Amino acid sequence: MDPVDELRIAERRLQAAQLAGNVEELDRLIDDRLVYTGPPDGRCYTKADDLANHRSGLQSMTRVAEEDLRILVDGRTGVTWFLGTLEGSFAGDPFSARLRYTRTWIHDDTLGWRIIAAHASPA
Repeated sequence: MDPVDELRIAERRLQAAQLAGNVEELDRLIDDRLVYTGPPDGRCYTKADDLANHRSGLQSMTRVAEEDLRILVDGRTGVTWFLGTLEGSFAGDPFSARLRYTRTWIHDDTLGWRIIAAHASPA
């Protein structure tokens, strides 16, 4: 399969796992060294932070609607640019946001595509 198609599939698996709160799938798709920078405060978060939010129910998604997805692959590195609307709740407070995510992925022959860095900002 073409590496761009493989990465597109991985990105869509990520979106589905976020929506379902599927911690096992998120664990497979996120590298242990992940650094995520995101709203609302520009802080850096880890894989453990992300998984804990989903596992505890602190964060839950009710909608992940992709508007645009662009993909670049160069060898074992890939980048995805996702634009879409996310809805759900965080710490009991509902949210709805149109966001742009830039995710950097690395490819492992055994594990496949995994996110190592990500950034989100309002769009």
